[in-house]
Amino acid sequence: MTLPNMITIMRLLLVPAVVLAMLQSLWGWAFAGFLVAGISDGVDGFIARRWNQSSRLGAYLDPIADKLLLVSVFVVMGIAGELPLWLVVTMVSRDGLIVCAVLLSSVMSNPVEVKPLFVSKANTAAQIVLAALVLGELAFAVHLGPLRTALILLTGVLTVASAAAYLVAWLRHMSGYGEGSRTSNSQDDNTKSGIGRSGGSGTDA
Repeated sequence: MTLPNMITIMRLLLVPAVVLAMLQSLWGWAFAGFLVAGISDGVDGFIARRWNQSSRLGAYLDPIADKLLLVSVFVVMGIAGELPLWLVVTMVSRDGLIVCAVLLSSVMSNPVEVKPLFVSKANTAAQIVLAALVLGELAFAVHLGPLRTALILLTGVLTVASAAAYLVAWLRHMSGYGEGSRTSNSQDDNTKSGIGRSGGSGTDA
């Protein structure tokens, strides 16, 4: 077990603690837990790159930990009335759409590897900033209404744009016209195709 993986597991364990703090209106603790999780995300990535401790387990655990924390925080905020339900439903539906698309392509023996698009990275960044902003507002009893509203709208637009981009790429892949599609696979059965390759080499969707 590498150090980055242990840090990632710690971040996973922070999720129920942050959610419990939010449900009990302990916003200061919730904000602190979210902040620690965010810092640990950067630390484990730095250690993995700096000391060559990247692993296949970490490649799966890291995005799972990030996504679980964000989805949990957004759902609780939606229930508490701090975020509009349409945004929470849009976010969860987008993630569910990607998971279902990947599973369906695997079941149909045409597996697709999800690669992050630029719009997806921008969407994740907006979600993190929005969650931190709302938790900070509640923790320190400040009101940043116009900024919160702007971030909500931006996050909603990016979420829809990200979902649409992945859907188009997946449809191209499944129809045989995407990069690394069935046509190219016929030349090399071991070649795996992906959607969203233009976004970089990360695993976060």
